[in-house]
Amino acid sequence: MSTLVISSFVILSIALVILLTSVWKVNAFIALFLISLLLALAVTPGKNVVTLMKEGFGGTMASIGFLIILGTIIAILLDKTGAAVTLANYILSKTGEHKAAAALGITGFLTGLPIFCDAGFIILSGLSKSFSTKTKTALPLMAGVLGCALYSVHCMVPTHPGALAAAGILDVNIGHLVILGTAFAVPGFCVSYFWVKFMTKGKDYSPAKEIENALPRNAHPSVVLSFLPVVLPLVLITVGSLSKFSSLTSSHVAVQVFEFAGQPVIALLIGVALALLLLNNKKIDTINAVFETAIEKAGPILIIIAAGGMFGIVIKETGFGTLAGIALSKTGLGLVIPFGIAVILKTAQGSSTVAIITTASIVVSMLPSLGLDSESGKLFTMLAMGAGSMMVSHANDAYFWVITKFSDIHADITLRVFSTATAIMGVTVFALVWIASFLFL
Repeated sequence: MSTLVISSFVILSIALVILLTSVWKVNAFIALFLISLLLALAVTPGKNVVTLMKEGFGGTMASIGFLIILGTIIAILLDKTGAAVTLANYILSKTGEHKAAAALGITGFLTGLPIFCDAGFIILSGLSKSFSTKTKTALPLMAGVLGCALYSVHCMVPTHPGALAAAGILDVNIGHLVILGTAFAVPGFCVSYFWVKFMTKGKDYSPAKEIENALPRNAHPSVVLSFLPVVLPLVLITVGSLSKFSSLTSSHVAVQVFEFAGQPVIALLIGVALALLLLNNKKIDTINAVFETAIEKAGPILIIIAAGGMFGIVIKETGFGTLAGIALSKTGLGLVIPFGIAVILKTAQGSSTVAIITTASIVVSMLPSLGLDSESGKLFTMLAMGAGSMMVSHANDAYFWVITKFSDIHADITLRVFSTATAIMGVTVFALVWIASFLFL
């Protein structure tokens, strides 16, 4: 099958998913399932399409399923015990309500340095809703700002697996990349912050609804107890990530302990244990009520996010991203090449991690012909790929559905606010990288 035909099918499938979920309001799982099936039948006729879809669905469930369930339990506990309100009141008392969105964005940016964007959003989504409720601010504004803050560093900084693996492929200095990746992520987040504010201004978007505290409690919990279930998992994940770069050997007891506790699943499990301390009534019936509520809420979220992963893996299997990337690599446009390949891969199959790693594998042999085989050339290639891996987060990206479902907003709003912000962010970061390259290359 020709590249043109494959490309046409992939582009059509993406357009159909967006139309079905956003315009015609079809259930997101049904839309993703049907389009994934039709695309697999059309473009991968020699393969077992059902097996392929199962792999995509199950792989996504395996990678973030536990995170979503445990994160939802923490969020429900923070809501029902009033801890989320305590957190919001405390932070807003320090920043002022008029700076709520900026405060949440900075919190997300710092959190996102060591934490995966999806795990970070799950942990902080309750705070986003509390900020929205407390300040009577549109929930899509808070969700969009938090989503962009976490996403900007996820794509640019090699504390995350995609950038780290790509840096290894290109043999880039990790320390330099951490510094420059963070530096370029800052303006990327800033421009997305103003874009989200612009896209939500004057729109009829409502604040988050007040949560009825169904569980018995005498008063809001203390600030310290309220922060622990949120902060300690983030600290553990951060320390676990940094322990890999320590001078101690991997067999050292301290390294093993921190690496184990720093795994997101274990860190969130500890967060659940700490969140249970917020309950005044710790009887098993009360605890089970929380678990049942969380599982009921997490179930539909898990299904839709896994379906998004299934759609992404089907598109990846078509080979569209790689074919388009190879074709683009023949144009000889310097840094535009790694950026453009990453954009195509990200937009086509959904995963920023897959996009940047695959792009690195494609461009590594082309660096001499592109004049980018020096140390600084490789570094700027990495930055260009990071910018490209931001564009565009939409229906085939699991993170898109994390933001949509954990914020209780509709997919068309996420597309309008968050997806467009990722495009603006990627273009801005690449433009700055390209300008800087004239000074340092």
